[in-house]
Amino acid sequence: MYVWSKRLVAGLLGAFLILLGVFLFHGTPDAASGLKIHTTRWITMNYAGLVIWVFVWMIDQARVRGQNVWLWFVPFLFAPLPVLMLYVLFLQRRLKA
Repeated sequence: MYVWSKRLVAGLLGAFLILLGVFLFHGTPDAASGLKIHTTRWITMNYAGLVIWVFVWMIDQARVRGQNVWLWFVPFLFAPLPVLMLYVLFLQRRLKA
């Protein structure tokens, strides 16, 4: 069953790149942050836990399908969401018989 279409992934990747550009060019580096250090650490800890959990899921899916997941590790560290979307598409491609 193919849940993710190429159009959906292209749209999501495009939205990710647009938002990334907006965040990079819109931020003012001189302004002080309104977040407390505890909140920032909590968000960072949760994000790191989610990234580890998703990569463990990727390892499991690769093992089930007989693929190598370690080629995806370095790109996953730099951009987890786009790499995850591309990885799901990679696993769903039709194999030649």
